[in-house]
Amino acid sequence: MKIKSSLLCLCVLFAVSISQAVAKVSQSEANKLGKSLTPFGSIKEGNKAGTIPAWDGGITETPSGFKGAGQHHIDPFVDDKIKFTIDRSNYKGFEKYLTPGQNALLSAYPDTFKLNVYPTHRSHSMPDWVMKNTKKNATTSSLSRGGVGIKDAYGGIPFPILHGDNEQQALQVIWNHLTRWRGIFLTGRYTEVAVQRDGQYSPITKQQEVFFNFFNPKGDFKSMDNILFYFLTFNKAPARLAGGALLVHETLDQIKDKRQAWDYNSGQRRVRRAPNLAYDSPIASSDNTRTADDTDMYNGAPDRFEWKYLGLKEYVIPYNNYQINAAGVKYDDVVEIGHVNPELVRWELHRVHVVEATLKGKARHIYKKRVFYIDEDSWGIALVDQYDNRGELWRVSMALLKNYYELPGTWTGLDIYHDLQARRYSANGLYSEEKQAPVFENKVPNKRYFKPSSLRRRGR
Repeated sequence: MKIKSSLLCLCVLFAVSISQAVAKVSQSEANKLGKSLTPFGSIKEGNKAGTIPAWDGGITETPSGFKGAGQHHIDPFVDDKIKFTIDRSNYKGFEKYLTPGQNALLSAYPDTFKLNVYPTHRSHSMPDWVMKNTKKNATTSSLSRGGVGIKDAYGGIPFPILHGDNEQQALQVIWNHLTRWRGIFLTGRYTEVAVQRDGQYSPITKQQEVFFNFFNPKGDFKSMDNILFYFLTFNKAPARLAGGALLVHETLDQIKDKRQAWDYNSGQRRVRRAPNLAYDSPIASSDNTRTADDTDMYNGAPDRFEWKYLGLKEYVIPYNNYQINAAGVKYDDVVEIGHVNPELVRWELHRVHVVEATLKGKARHIYKKRVFYIDEDSWGIALVDQYDNRGELWRVSMALLKNYYELPGTWTGLDIYHDLQARRYSANGLYSEEKQAPVFENKVPNKRYFKPSSLRRRGR
């Protein structure tokens, strides 16, 4: 019996060693980064048709006239002309470049929804130190605990070169999205609107602060304490909600340590734990058009789904969207019945990683299947198709990506969540009516700044 037990232990250890071995790439493979591959792992060359250009470094300098932090972005591609427009009259000629969600929106709003397609600019870029960490991560990072966490990654893209079996590659793409570069410390005032079938909406404005602990320049993987980022949001308007606040400690491995969240009720002047802010919990400010794990297109633990990598494909996605939050644009100019103003949305042809998530047999979630379309350069999710438990397409999410060239780095300029069945949508991240745009800083705040004990004082 002891011999059998010892053999079993050896087999388990061997299996673990194999799983760890396929979770990293060799130095020679990593050396392709910055050569045949971009420093963040995408294909450096353009496509054969010439409709997707080669990456030439992206945006590395701010446009003329941009004075710095807090100024609304100047569109570096303002002189571009629309190449063509896809609408209900001609969409069949472009179907191979459209997702089921885009086709569904064209069908749902045949007279108003359209995609203005512009020349493709691969504008993504990152600071040198983040690109250096990305190359290092390629040889050290690995999935842990069946893919519900990662280890030995810090300050860069964890898996710039996909490898391992199909499920591992799918999870690597998702973790690249979860940990992608978005700066170090962000302060911004944003408005969310939940738009009814008739186009009516009530704006909710919040002040948000985020410290991306994964990119703490003074830290490393061991010093992270399993915290991916710290998030604070304070309600500013309308008056009935003003004073309320929410604090989130986003953990890297949410099976090991669950996401920690606290809310402050200004009427009761009480700080309470918010243990249910995860998975498919509805978000009230969106009028329940998005779930907790819809936020930022996807977040949280991936344990309730089976993951499948469907490859790198070409799709038309929202990219270089500088107009929708440009200074002077009114929210009434953005919001229309059924969808945001299509004249303010820029679409481009890009290569994307396609990942499918299917709900596990005994797991619970309102989505039976989700399909993610992830930008090959920034690793940010641009589009999501989400299916209900009958297998019918239900919700379509989109992130209007752009390069925040003061970082530099590509992130969302506005997140939009469509409910096809209710014919409603929400848009989260409007700030064009604010005097100041979101501000990115390199400061590292004291972690006591994000303690629950400070929530009541700051909420007031």
